[in-house]
Amino acid sequence: MRPLAALLLLLAGTPPSLAATGDWDFRVLLDGREIGRHRFTLEGAGETLVLRSEAQFDVRVLFISAFRYAHEAVERWRDGCLQSLSSRTETNGERIAVSASSQDGRLAVTGPAGIGLHDGCVMSFAYWDPRILEAERLLNSQTGELVPVRITPQGRETVPVRGQPRPAERHRISGPGLAIDLWYADGRWVALEAPAAGGRRLRYELQ
Repeated sequence: MRPLAALLLLLAGTPPSLAATGDWDFRVLLDGREIGRHRFTLEGAGETLVLRSEAQFDVRVLFISAFRYAHEAVERWRDGCLQSLSSRTETNGERIAVSASSQDGRLAVTGPAGIGLHDGCVMSFAYWDPRILEAERLLNSQTGELVPVRITPQGRETVPVRGQPRPAERHRISGPGLAIDLWYADGRWVALEAPAAGGRRLRYELQ
């Protein structure tokens, strides 16, 4: 189940400082079967924002837990750029921590691979912020790696949002080992889907 764990944190509209504060409570499905929840809470005013996220997944086979995953993170943002990060992830008992802070105009990231220094405005996989659709690199908050990405529009579709069909714009994030689809309705993130191990599909549905 390791490829599923690697995918989880790789877990267009008005600017987020004006419209994106609030909560996102996602039901998480694996091949249509619910395996857990992932909740995001965004707070702040103006261009200074704090995002808190918490995820709990449990994949069971014949009533036995085959894969357990827990993740929590706090991110601080200013003017659309990541200023600091603290995350903890536990996958089947294995624990990983990542931290980041702004230092002299660069983002210093400490993770399993060591320490990295990144110039310019760095964004994580901040699906809640529609400006992510213009990114060419994104920071994986689970591993601390800065990942090159390509983001392309996939057209307009209807998706369920809190039990009701809604028109939404679909976009795909592509990169090394990545193929993540995102849906935005009126500029708000409402769904996610990506391939998982064994030809399975992982999906987030907003509740």
